[in-house]
Amino acid sequence: MPNKDNNAGNIDVSELRMPERQVDRRKKHRNKDTLYRIVVALNIVAWTMLVSALLVFHYARPDFIAGVQNYWGIDGRDFWSQAHLDNLLLLLQACLIISLSAIVLRTRRSRRKSDSFGYNLLVLFVISIVSLATIYTTV
Repeated sequence: MPNKDNNAGNIDVSELRMPERQVDRRKKHRNKDTLYRIVVALNIVAWTMLVSALLVFHYARPDFIAGVQNYWGIDGRDFWSQAHLDNLLLLLQACLIISLSAIVLRTRRSRRKSDSFGYNLLVLFVISIVSLATIYTTV
């Protein structure tokens, strides 16, 4: 059966090119990997949220009333600030979700032998869980 294209037999071999292969992501430098950059950004956001939660915790907790304050009759707040407590819980829950998602993304992407486990995300995850559990049992 003849070809419909008459130029099919006149192909110059020097014009043929192989499709460019993508760089194997295990050999690609880690800083050029988009998913790795996302995990680093999530890590920074989560730690910033934890520091913010510590600041909100300072304003949410009851005041420490020392003996001198009792003696002089200086009043202090002996209850949790509900507005600050709500913000604190939101920050800790968001920190927990972000750190968990960063851990999952990191474990999905880590395939090089030189990749570290990312213990700071694990520490952040544990701190968030312990903080939330403590607040829920205390308040």
